[in-house]
Order: sequence, then structure tokens, then C-alpha cells
Amino acid sequence: MNAVLLDSDIVIEILRDRDPAIQSRWAETTGSDNLVLYSPVTAAEIWQGVRENEREAVRVWFTALTCVPIDATIGIRAGEYLQRFRRSHGVEMSDALIAATASVHGLPLWTRNKKHYPMRDIDLY
Repeated sequence: MNAVLLDSDIVIEILRDRDPAIQSRWAETTGSDNLVLYSPVTAAEIWQGVRENEREAVRVWFTALTCVPIDATIGIRAGEYLQRFRRSHGVEMSDALIAATASVHGLPLWTRNKKHYPMRDIDLY
């Protein structure tokens, strides 16, 4: 079984259903044996912008996915990323935590914001 970690920008595009290319890839991804994962960071970023009338649909959507918890190993790796890439690439805490989750678990990261992820030890989906 394969797995993929979703970045927040991809989740937003899937939920808004605006980009046919992303929707097509989403259908391929969920139509296969892929395990679709997300970080608690992604959940926080999505929930901060959810409108009242979207709450139930978003809640149901997230229940179909698997959340990968953040632990001390991920925290350390994220800190290393911030130390190395914050000044040179503008990497922020949320992106560092998502990248560290991908790195620690050996997961490809599906993102549209490749410039947010200069880390060479993660694969982009």
C-alpha cells in the first residue's frame, strides 16, 4: 500500500473543487490503494478558515483520512529545518512541521507550494 501526505494548499483546492487537474489527481489517488494522510497542522490551517455552513462537510471529509500525529522526533526535525531554511527560504513553522512529518515517516508530500519545501530529504507527490 502506498501513502501520501496532503499539504494544506491541496486540501483547500480539493474542498473548493476549483482546479480540474487537482480534482483529477485526487480521484486517481483516492481510487487506488493509497492511504491519504494529513498533519494536525493541516487540520488547524483548514479549520481556521472554515465557514459555519462548511463545518459538517469538512468534518466528514477529514474523517475519511488518517491524521499522522506530531511527536518529539518530528518536532526536532522541524526545528532543524527552521534553523537551516527559515532565513534562506522563508520556511515557516507550519511548513517545517509538515515537511518533518513527511521526512520522518518517509511519505511523499502533495503540495502546490514547492518553494515552501526546499528540504532534499522529502519527495514531492
